[in-house]
Amino acid sequence: MNFIDAITLEVADTAAAERFYTTAFGLDTQLRLRASQEPTTGFRGYTLSLTVSQPANVDALIEAAVVAGATVIKPAAKSMWGYGGTVQAPDGAIWKIATSAKKNTGPATREIDDIVLLLGVADVAASKKFYVEHGLTVGKSFGRMYVEFESGSSPVKLALYRRKALAKDAGVAPEGTGSHRIAVSGPAAPFTDPDGFVWETSALASQS
Repeated sequence: MNFIDAITLEVADTAAAERFYTTAFGLDTQLRLRASQEPTTGFRGYTLSLTVSQPANVDALIEAAVVAGATVIKPAAKSMWGYGGTVQAPDGAIWKIATSAKKNTGPATREIDDIVLLLGVADVAASKKFYVEHGLTVGKSFGRMYVEFESGSSPVKLALYRRKALAKDAGVAPEGTGSHRIAVSGPAAPFTDPDGFVWETSALASQS
């Protein structure tokens, strides 16, 4: 079974990005940073989601992100799915913070339940087939709309969504050019998916 060991964000200033992610979200081992000046404009084709247990935690994380330098794209609000909002980190990555819960059940915390990498793809069915052939196991599938893969012991889940739908959900225009500015690390041999997302062999795999 293939899975995600870590996510690498390619940023202009690694020290500044490390300060942001540690301060805003408390992320360290799940997220890696690499210096890059690769040109990129508009939507990068993916979002990262932090799922939490209650609306108060959504608000706490969004507030912490804004204090650390993030820009609010979609303010936190109720929806038919729960409660959530999106922010853009100073390095340009888009983060959605959300919960399926409609009511708070305790004091606000900044505890994160899951991290989900959502890739915006041109053809969900084709990308699903590609990833299954590369060792991932489907966990949930909703036709040509959305696919979520089993994560096993991975700190990050992988899901596929149509690019335009993902951009709309994030609150941005779907157009974008240049580098995705993200790489995925896993135990398998390196590959590039149909939408140009790069998978690298993780250091953990090379040491085993």
